[in-house]
Amino acid sequence: MSSTAEVARARAALAVNVCAARGLQEVLRSSLGPKGTVKMLVSGTGDIKLTKNGNVLLHEMQIQHPTASLIAKVATAQDDITGDGTTSNVLIIGELLKQADLYISEGLHPRIIAEGFEAAKEKALEVLEEVKIKKEMKREILLDVARTSLQTKVHAKLADVLTEAVVDSVLAVRRPGYPIDLFMVEIVEMKHKSETDTKEVSSGFFYKTAEEKENLVKAERKFIEDRVQKIIDLKDKVCALSNKGFVVINQKGIDPFSLDVLAKHGIVALRRAKRRNMERLSLACGGMAVNSLEDLSIDCLGHAGLVHEYTLGEKKFTFIENCVNPLSVTLLVKGPNNHTLTQVKDAVRDGLRAVKNAIEDGCVVPGAGAVEVAIAEALVTYKHSVKGRARLGVQAFADALLIIPKVLAQNSGYDLQETLVKVQAEHSESKQIVGIDLNTGEPMVAADARIWDNYCVKKQLLHSCAVIATNLLLVDEIMRAGLSSSKGD
Repeated sequence: MSSTAEVARARAALAVNVCAARGLQEVLRSSLGPKGTVKMLVSGTGDIKLTKNGNVLLHEMQIQHPTASLIAKVATAQDDITGDGTTSNVLIIGELLKQADLYISEGLHPRIIAEGFEAAKEKALEVLEEVKIKKEMKREILLDVARTSLQTKVHAKLADVLTEAVVDSVLAVRRPGYPIDLFMVEIVEMKHKSETDTKEVSSGFFYKTAEEKENLVKAERKFIEDRVQKIIDLKDKVCALSNKGFVVINQKGIDPFSLDVLAKHGIVALRRAKRRNMERLSLACGGMAVNSLEDLSIDCLGHAGLVHEYTLGEKKFTFIENCVNPLSVTLLVKGPNNHTLTQVKDAVRDGLRAVKNAIEDGCVVPGAGAVEVAIAEALVTYKHSVKGRARLGVQAFADALLIIPKVLAQNSGYDLQETLVKVQAEHSESKQIVGIDLNTGEPMVAADARIWDNYCVKKQLLHSCAVIATNLLLVDEIMRAGLSSSKGD
């Protein structure tokens, strides 16, 4: 081994891992829930980002510590799979290691704790199956799911505005028998810009003689004019007896002469549309994109009630509205500055994923920390049936899950111990799934308050947290190549 390598063994290795997990937990702790605080991230170039989205924070933060980086990757993978639960993931992993460390410091072997974690995870997943509520995913339920998700990302008033837009977007692009494709919901931002970056690229042909050049230009012009004429002929055929407008949208460029000729015949021509927008247009308006004008026919045409252009600063937006049965939509996000736009776009993405998850799961679970309280209670009862010292691992798992309701209460300004005791007492007495009312700090039945979380998010959370915490507990040696920090002093 290199003489410059750093090695941490046994207790020291565990201490390094626990310290890293708790450090990352402390950073994200205050961002959990609707009452969580916002972090300001400033890049090396001075760009400012305001967010409380755990996924954005972990992506933007430059994490040096290997263990913290590993936890961050697991948490962001949770977001990639389910679209939510990043902050909860970091908090639970940190708490699992903290609770395990209490027992390990008293001489318990990490392997026994790991066995307890595994048993607790299996039981927790069983309880999750019991508490999930199957519902027909009507618009009202989806509105509640979207609102619960959005309120943890942006303030309540803005969340209420976005909720309907998000749900209606997903319902518009949903096709029976097909998976929901959220790429068919385009998020476009509109903001005044003071300047734009302009790039000019020059290109040319090389010819042997001037005559050859002239003949080529003539042939090219004739070819283009024939293509334009085909479009004009189709327009005359379709719109001859009505006052309908005719719009041509092209993925590539259209030269100024052709644009002028088309305009004289009352045809609006739009050029350089993105490929994805071309796909979305055919879903929104009907019709199809043709590769060759030889294939041009009335069957290729789509229909929209209104097409208009809006210029804002130096940007042009083309709106295609009043489509009959759109299978693709655009969410237009307006904001005064970049911080607001970015925050809203991140929130909308999470809201869309939450609605999609609810439709695909066909069920929801109560939110407001209710599921974690119910699982912890079930695990405390279950541990008596676990033989040997592994039951301590089950107890540690139960205590670790309670970090979610604790932090929700703390971020809302209530005493976390007092609030948790009230909720646990209410749960034991009423046998209902009880969460925390963040406006009063009192226990409430989450289902009655219409606070719903995604089933798949909670399921993924229990799986990934238990696995990564177990892996980190069983590390008894960390070898780090390169110069040690002490050598540089």
